Amino acid sequence: MVVSDSKSKVKVLLLDGDTTAIISMCTTQSVLLKHEIYLIDRIDNESRDKMRHLKCLIFVRPTADSIQSVIDELRAPKYGSYELFFSNVVKKSQLERIAESDDHELVTRVQEMFADYLVVNRDLFSLSLERPSIFGNRPDSWAEEALQRTVEGLVGLLLSLKHRPVIRHDRNSGMAKKLANELSYTMNQPEGRQLFDFRNTDTPPILLILDRRNDPVTPLLTPWTYQAMVHHILGIQNNRVDLSTVPDLPRDLTKEIVLSADQDQFFAQSMFLNFGDLGASIKDYVSHYQAKTKSSSAIESIADMKRFVEDYPEFRRLSGNVSKHVTVVNELSRRVSADSLLQVSELEQSLACNDSHNSDLKSVQQLLGLPTVPDEAKVRLVALYALRYQSHPNCATSQLIHQLPSPTENGWLVRRLVDSYAGQNLRQENLFESESFFARAQSGFTKGLKGVENVYTQHTPLLQRTLTSLIKGKLKKSTHPYYDDGNLPPWAKQDESHSERPQDIVVFTIGGVTYEEARLVAEMNATTKGVRVILGGTSILNTQSFLSNLRNAFNKWE
Repeated sequence: MVVSDSKSKVKVLLLDGDTTAIISMCTTQSVLLKHEIYLIDRIDNESRDKMRHLKCLIFVRPTADSIQSVIDELRAPKYGSYELFFSNVVKKSQLERIAESDDHELVTRVQEMFADYLVVNRDLFSLSLERPSIFGNRPDSWAEEALQRTVEGLVGLLLSLKHRPVIRHDRNSGMAKKLANELSYTMNQPEGRQLFDFRNTDTPPILLILDRRNDPVTPLLTPWTYQAMVHHILGIQNNRVDLSTVPDLPRDLTKEIVLSADQDQFFAQSMFLNFGDLGASIKDYVSHYQAKTKSSSAIESIADMKRFVEDYPEFRRLSGNVSKHVTVVNELSRRVSADSLLQVSELEQSLACNDSHNSDLKSVQQLLGLPTVPDEAKVRLVALYALRYQSHPNCATSQLIHQLPSPTENGWLVRRLVDSYAGQNLRQENLFESESFFARAQSGFTKGLKGVENVYTQHTPLLQRTLTSLIKGKLKKSTHPYYDDGNLPPWAKQDESHSERPQDIVVFTIGGVTYEEARLVAEMNATTKGVRVILGGTSILNTQSFLSNLRNAFNKWE
């Protein structure tokens, strides 16, 4: 976080559009007030008043527009002095332009902060690249602007972690290889070598670049843990949830709430609970609140009154938090019932984990005929069927498409998903257990040892298999080669039998990650000693955004 060492008692903080989101995800106005920042505004707001008695902190991304805004501000200053903070590497030419504009010599400090990404959870980050599309005009290609932003975001992340990583990537992904190449080029430039000149470690960090196309199933499934369910059903945008469509919203609750593990202890403890355990947890939370309410009503002495006044801010905060979570969980429960999500999810899990074509086909046909099942759920059921049974001799994808709402539009989406993006011949690994005898055998042993929690959570993302292999030093170079920039350690150049076990791993998924995968990484970090995994992606997906992103990409590829 930007913290000034200025002795001024009152400060103003100016942000641009990007850093407004970055700051909002990692701190609160109360925390900023403790650092004597009493006013926060946008640097492009031209109607700001002159307050020459205030000292100003500016925190922006070093983009052309933001640099110009800084220059304009310094040419017509509204504050007594300026400290400039940039979220990433600033070019020498940009600094020269800023220096030339500081005619009043008001700039007292310039610093690169390397915080060019959104911190979502403790081990999850996002670049929030959804619009415009990250894809270029042909399959497996980048949009140039998205590629540049991704490189900048990852450079900022790696510099903030003080990592100069060895890069591995999905072999079948041209986008992953292109990103690895651009990152390597940036780190090996003279300026990059200086920035990434960190102390060598016994085992260098690993940056693993994955492509969403190799696991299109995970974002198509209904999740059943708290954070993931909220994003799936209501949507989470920069930790904010819009409740404007929720019926019978309590009067004391705003139409937009914040769900942040750093600011909300109950959410931090419950975000990865499944829906059944969440119900018990919210019940205990309400009981705790009721006990607090009962104790606060018993004011019989001056000491009781003093205690109540001291506890009142915490009591009000607890009251608001209880109301918020009860409302959200109640809405999730209502939508699960109204949208027949239990039936939908059971079939989704069967399609993802079992090889039973006739039974699955019959079940899909039945749910396509149910008016309570939302159109989006019907599309993803047919998409899952098409991916699972693409090569089955009795594959009935065309028949199911005719049963879809808007069959022409949605049928086109399903066919392009299979034919142009993530069909069996476009993925590099066996995604479904039935695709090979060895996968079935391995799956059987795994389930026999671990068991299955319930029919709604049978599926595990491909990321689990990939990360487990990487942590054990068994991730195959045939599927995830090292990017050789001429600086690979000797062991990385040897055969499969020679591979180090990394301690620091950054996983970045092109096309976006899910909160279910974030839960998986959090559990791995909690249970695997000596290993730290950070997960990130171009965006945080739910089914709606995943299909919307693909629809935009497919339109570009036409």
